[in-house]
Amino acid sequence: MSTVQEQNVNNAFSRQSVIFDEEDKGNLIIQCMRKQVQIHVLSLLNTNDKILELNAGTGIDAIFFAHYGCSVYATDNAQGMINILTEKVRKLSLENKIQIQKCSFNNLEEIKTENFDHIFSNFGGLNCTDDIYKVVRQFHRLLKPGGTVTLVIMPHICPWEILLAFKGNFKMAFRRLSKKGVPSHLEGVYFYTYYYSPKQLLNAFGKEYTKICIKGLGILTPPPYLNKFTIKYPMLFKMLFTIEEKIAKYPPFNSWSDHFIISMEKK
Repeated sequence: MSTVQEQNVNNAFSRQSVIFDEEDKGNLIIQCMRKQVQIHVLSLLNTNDKILELNAGTGIDAIFFAHYGCSVYATDNAQGMINILTEKVRKLSLENKIQIQKCSFNNLEEIKTENFDHIFSNFGGLNCTDDIYKVVRQFHRLLKPGGTVTLVIMPHICPWEILLAFKGNFKMAFRRLSKKGVPSHLEGVYFYTYYYSPKQLLNAFGKEYTKICIKGLGILTPPPYLNKFTIKYPMLFKMLFTIEEKIAKYPPFNSWSDHFIISMEKK
């Protein structure tokens, strides 16, 4: 991951930090996806477990798991996100449950704490790296034997985006199929997004880990940027969501989605 890419990503998400929570609360699709992820992660945790969270953002998930009883070591490399998270922790008096460090997922050697029970990264934060293998290889030192990892990644195939081809938007429809980075922009800042398949993640983890689960998010339901769908067609959205939950763990649906959850266990 180049220095320019990292700087642009940090700048973009720092700018977004001031509106991040408001946009999150106003998006039913994101709320549904986040709830699915949180329920899944809770199934792997015990009270008082130690979690290392990568790209923790404004701390929505960190605070959720802290209230559950876990200790969270929350990291992010965008200073704006760190500032918001730090203020939240202070206001909620969660200093004994949430530690914060400004740190890139590319430089996890900067984290001196070890023996985490779980490593967690939500909503495609790791899609900003062009070397997912390098990121994942850093987990081994940080995770205790029998510890687990949950990453939420954007894959190559998103059914809703492919449907855009019927509207003539071929660039958007097939952008994820690129083997190179795809130009993205947020808050006026441009950077690259890299898409990964479940197979690529399994290869990155290698033989030192055992697969627990791969589950699709946003298979039949639209991506979060199409949130108006939930307003226009609330009953249809509810029906699609119900069907999606029943098929989410099965191929090919667990990789044909807006995001997928992959959970692994260290041997």
